[in-house]
Amino acid sequence: MKTKLWATTATLLLGMALVGCSGSSGDPVGRDVMAPVTMGVNELQGERVELVVGQALNINTESLAVDSYTGEAADAAVAEFTPGRIDSSAEFNPGVKALKTGETTIVMTNEQGGIQPLEFTVVVVPKSS
Repeated sequence: MKTKLWATTATLLLGMALVGCSGSSGDPVGRDVMAPVTMGVNELQGERVELVVGQALNINTESLAVDSYTGEAADAAVAEFTPGRIDSSAEFNPGVKALKTGETTIVMTNEQGGIQPLEFTVVVVPKSS
């Protein structure tokens, strides 16, 4: 009898703890999190990519090494290029982070010769309320 009472009490307490941890639909936690836009290097040439302030463009380098690209934004106040890197346990794609409303050209080059520079435009729009 004590075992059954203990199991029922433990289940009830666990259920109450889980309910206490869940957020409500009016909870602002996570509301400002935006999913990145992901595009491959072969899709970006000459494109216009729209991002919201704070959003990132994740660039899939496809068959080339993630750390083989360098890049630069014509207007670093509007968007920032982040190089790809290889960590001891993971690979991180290069990307572009939208910083403020505006438009800028991004030029990426690859250290593996013979690949033309990749040039595209990032248009940054304000967050909607």
